[in-house]
Amino acid sequence: MIKSIGVCSWSLQPRDQADLIEKLTQCGIRRAQIALEPLIEDSSQHEFVLSAIAQGRIALCSGMMQTVGEDYSTLESIRATGGLRPDQHWEANRAIATRCADLAQQLGLKLVTLHAGFIPEGNALDEQVMIGRLCTTAEIFNAKGITLGLETGQETSDTLIGVLSTIVDRVDVAVNFDPANMILYGMGDPIQALRALSPYTAQIHMKDAIATQVPGTWGSEVAAGQGQVDWDALFDIVHAMDREIDVVIEREAGEQRVEDIRTAAALAQSQIERVRS
Repeated sequence: MIKSIGVCSWSLQPRDQADLIEKLTQCGIRRAQIALEPLIEDSSQHEFVLSAIAQGRIALCSGMMQTVGEDYSTLESIRATGGLRPDQHWEANRAIATRCADLAQQLGLKLVTLHAGFIPEGNALDEQVMIGRLCTTAEIFNAKGITLGLETGQETSDTLIGVLSTIVDRVDVAVNFDPANMILYGMGDPIQALRALSPYTAQIHMKDAIATQVPGTWGSEVAAGQGQVDWDALFDIVHAMDREIDVVIEREAGEQRVEDIRTAAALAQSQIERVRS
């Protein structure tokens, strides 16, 4: 079932956390998934958020950890640089995970998500390396009482399920399901993927996209309701889940972020009213 509507903090491109709260107010939403790195880099911003939470000015549904050296310029570049995959960044990413876990615990978070990175298929050694890194990262967060959420993107639902089925008995991991990423990366129908991944899903990113007509290139992100995501079907699936799920609006393109997020929030609210009626 649907718990609440939130917004990804980075979607609003805030100058600082005070600006984030102002833009959330403009969107008519108080709940957010917060990027953790800006708070790690500036302790005053961390203290500001803690104070704002105590005052009821902002509520947090989850956090987001960004890995080192990600290059999203092409599908090939992010395949090589994304998430926990690059050997040269593994030690730095493990250190970041430790700092993010400490901060997330202080913020009272129970879920932190990240892009795990390309999961190799057909190479048993590389696959075991990635699984080992995923487990190590999950253990860092689990030690603080936090679930690690793997955001959908560079792999099919079948590939992700294969990894999850291997590690769920060892660590506390879940899925942050982003339907638009399935379209942007060309990794299958998002509704079919959500049906398959629903037992593992802990959070939904509300983002929309249109598939590319040129194989090997990115699809196009668009405002929610203007793309190819079947929102009726998606909200039906989420409503039928046996646990509470936050729907968190993400917008990573466009020059009218507040307006686009308000539009997405209106769409989400209308869907919630529909499925609950």
